[in-house]
Amino acid sequence: MSDVKVRYSEEDLKEFKEIIHKKIARAEEDLALLEAAYKNDANNGTDDTSPSFKSFDEGSEVMNKEANVQLAIRQEKFIRDLKNALLRIENKTYGICRVTKKLIQKERLRIVPHATLSIEAKRKQ
Repeated sequence: MSDVKVRYSEEDLKEFKEIIHKKIARAEEDLALLEAAYKNDANNGTDDTSPSFKSFDEGSEVMNKEANVQLAIRQEKFIRDLKNALLRIENKTYGICRVTKKLIQKERLRIVPHATLSIEAKRKQ
C-alpha cells in the first residue's frame, strides 16, 4: 500500500488550471506590450527638429530597448513555466515537489502556480 501516490484531487487540479490559464493570458498580454515597446523605434519623423539632445536620447532609447528585451525574455520563460505546469496537471504530477516528493502547499501554488519545489525544498537550495 506504500506505493499509493499522493496528489491533488481533480477539483483542486481544475482550480489550479483556471489560475494558470488566467496567468498565461495576462502574461501574454504583458509580453505583447513589451515586444511592441522594443520593436517600435519611437521615431515619429522628428529626427531633425531637436538635434541638441539626440545622442543622449539615443543612449537612453537603447537602454530602454535592452531593458524591455530582458523583460520580454523573462516573460517568455514565465509563460513556458506556466505551460509546463499545465502539462504536469494533465499527467497528474502537478503540485508534487520534485525534491521531497510531498505535495506543495495549496497557498504556495495559488501564488506561484508553476512552482516545482515545496518551501521546505526551496529553503535547502
